[in-house]
Amino acid sequence: MDRISSSEAFVETLVAQGVTDVFGIVGSAYMDALDLFEPAGIRFISVAHEQNAAHMADGYSRVSGRHGVCIAQNGPGVTNFVTGIAAAYWAHSPVVAITPESGSAGTGLGGFQETDQMPIFSKITKFQVHVNRPDRIAELTSHAFDIALAEHGPVQVNIPRDYFYAEFDANLPPPRRFAGPAGAPHSLDDAADLLAAAKFPVIVAGGGVVVAKADEALVQLAELLAAPVVTSYLHNDAFPASHHLSLGPLGYQGSKAAMAIIAQADVVLALGSRLGPFGTLPQYGIDYWPAGARVIQVDTDLRAIGLVKQVAVGIQADARLAAEALYDRLQKRALSALATRDGRLAEVARQKQAWRAELAGQSDADGSPISPRRALAELEKALPAGSMVSTDIGNICSVANSYLNFDQSPSFLAPMSFGNCGYAFPAAIGAKVARPDRPAFAYVGDGAWGMSLAEVLTVVREQIPVVAVVFNNSQWGAEKKNQIDYYDSRFPGTDLKNPSFAGIARAMGADGTTVSEPGEIGDALRAASASGRPTVLEVMVNQQLGDPFRRDALRKPTRLLPKYANYTVK
Repeated sequence: MDRISSSEAFVETLVAQGVTDVFGIVGSAYMDALDLFEPAGIRFISVAHEQNAAHMADGYSRVSGRHGVCIAQNGPGVTNFVTGIAAAYWAHSPVVAITPESGSAGTGLGGFQETDQMPIFSKITKFQVHVNRPDRIAELTSHAFDIALAEHGPVQVNIPRDYFYAEFDANLPPPRRFAGPAGAPHSLDDAADLLAAAKFPVIVAGGGVVVAKADEALVQLAELLAAPVVTSYLHNDAFPASHHLSLGPLGYQGSKAAMAIIAQADVVLALGSRLGPFGTLPQYGIDYWPAGARVIQVDTDLRAIGLVKQVAVGIQADARLAAEALYDRLQKRALSALATRDGRLAEVARQKQAWRAELAGQSDADGSPISPRRALAELEKALPAGSMVSTDIGNICSVANSYLNFDQSPSFLAPMSFGNCGYAFPAAIGAKVARPDRPAFAYVGDGAWGMSLAEVLTVVREQIPVVAVVFNNSQWGAEKKNQIDYYDSRFPGTDLKNPSFAGIARAMGADGTTVSEPGEIGDALRAASASGRPTVLEVMVNQQLGDPFRRDALRKPTRLLPKYANYTVK
């Protein structure tokens, strides 16, 4: 046992857990520990807003498979974490939110920057711990780190600020790493029987495939069955896009080819997917989910199995271990799918070609400002190999789902079903810190850019060469589409008057480029990526809008008061 201070115990625990980068804003509540970060080999990345620190930690963890760590001043700094931690929760990211709180002696007195910080995060974390004694700071912090990886989600470590100053004798706990569940043998046997008898099996590859690094196991299983693979909503990187069995994503602005193929399935293997409702709802007017198919769902979270779709077989398992176990079992069985292989593969090729042709026809418009789909198509062609791309919420960024294809994972970051604005740029920053060897791009609408552009200061100061692609069409497009469809094209709150975002970037010390012709996009993106400089690429796009998020989410308004009866567009 060594004599140690609380701050030393805390920082040594971070080091033992492999932490090399922490995102946050400096605060007096943890300054004693912060003073030890640099000597301990931990880089502190000071950000412009704490929400973005949490998003950076999210992006960092998703591409590295390690903890993403964020820390803030007690009270207002910590409450600013909430949106970012909620996004990490739905992305299953092992983010650790360190939340120093006001001093223990004054708890409940309503002192400066005091609030109860535990209930705020209770529904958006996998685990919370309040350090109740200074000499437990290492033990409880280490336990939270262990759970974040084991349960694939964010955790909170809440520490009274005065607890950083104690001294005690301590043994520092080593990290504990737990193997994911392999699945019950009888469930794997039942699933193998269903797949062996299937004539048109289809695999849905979800985020669990990326988390478990199950890429190779999934390719092997799909090729054995000659089973087409679709990816779940916003997990376009869960299966190699260039593979002949790949059909692209389901869900909003996804692949019509994927939808046409899964509609024909008699057995669906949902591997590492919770089959969330937003990714299985009808799109393009197509109700594609195969109501008669037998569903096998594999997920590490038992509570997600059968929650959204009725399943024939549920398997609580790590996606890679389950895919390997199913492959071993199916090798020993006669596979009905092989008898229908040629027809199925021909149908896959036909649907892919039809979707490519339709998408190309929607993406060939000329003119300035640029058509959003043309802009997305030009960006797709210019993205360097190995690119990581984050997308924000919004109309154009959501349409990008049709234009983002990846051959390696993890490569695609999105706010998932939390759907918050301001996610993409800080997530790309975190991803670039974790993987400086890979190009990082953020797709952001002009509305959402207002929530994150201050982080240009961060990338300039910290020399993080992320490229933000900002689509400037002077509108909150997703909501304007609802106003067009349901409110007779009345636009309160959705029209924007923007400055030059490229000019602002240059004033902040970054590179800034504006493009207004389709032919300029590719060269501008390649130049920005090659520059090794933080860059804002401002793309001037027209106000063309894609389909709304959900036509079932709104309805035509009712106006009963006489003073509203003759309300018309002015």
